[in-house]
Amino acid sequence: MRLIATTMMALPLAACAGYAEPEAAPPAPPVAAAPAEYVCDAAPALYHVGHDATQVMGAAILKESGARTLRWGPPRTAWTMDYRQDRVNVRYDDKMKITEVSCG
Repeated sequence: MRLIATTMMALPLAACAGYAEPEAAPPAPPVAAAPAEYVCDAAPALYHVGHDATQVMGAAILKESGARTLRWGPPRTAWTMDYRQDRVNVRYDDKMKITEVSCG
């Protein structure tokens, strides 16, 4: 009985014992961003505006812009606003004529 009473009194005292904060780990060194393999530059492909939107034209725009992916933009469609430095966007009109070449 005394053991139970002693334990019951010691338990709250143990909970009040000092708590030492663990030392914070040193901050991790900054990680340099890996250089992008593909970075879009639309300027070399801007002369395609006004030409027919074809698969061959898309391949040429992709190569000239240095982008990894091509996104076609049909008339009257909405696009997501996510920016990707490795993507070239090509918009065209109802007559399948390229109206805009941009990166993102």
